[in-house]
Formats: sequence, C-alpha cells, structure tokens
Amino acid sequence: MFIIELTYIKPISDVEHYLPAHVEYLDKHYKSGHFMMSGRKEPRTGGMIIAQAESLDELTKIYHTDPFFINNIASFNVINFVPSKWAEKLNDCLS
Repeated sequence: MFIIELTYIKPISDVEHYLPAHVEYLDKHYKSGHFMMSGRKEPRTGGMIIAQAESLDELTKIYHTDPFFINNIASFNVINFVPSKWAEKLNDCLS
C-alpha cells in the first residue's frame, strides 16, 4: 500500500487549469483498482492518494501519467507502508 502526497509547486490557477484532466486520471485508476481514496490537503497546498500496486515501480509508472506530474504542477512524495491494524469496516478493502 502506498500514500502519494502531492504538493503544488505552481499557482492555484495552474492547478485549476489541469484539474479536469487530473480527475479523469483519478477516475481511470479508481476503475483499475489502484486508487482507494484521494482528496486535497487543507489548506489547499496539494493532495493525497491512497493507492495499492504490486511494486513501487508499478506505482511510479502510474503517477508519472498524472497531468499534475506531466505538467510540473505538483511534486510527488511516495510513502510505502504495510498496514498492520485497521478498522473492521475496512476488512473488505484490505483483504
């Protein structure tokens, strides 16, 4: 499991310009099963994506197709973690 932290490096007007394409990118990877949760940080300085992939290499290929990455709108920090405890209501997602 991975956490992808995006931090905007361009003005919010640039973020807004690429947001529709970014949402399409998110939708594609929700459908593929790679993305489990996403949203913006508060204050609005970037966003977070909870993802699953076979490897960091696979995930890197995925986020390199994000319009925010391609157009240098945000920097990306990836954290790989292995969940060891979770709420019961997440059992179906994590099994």
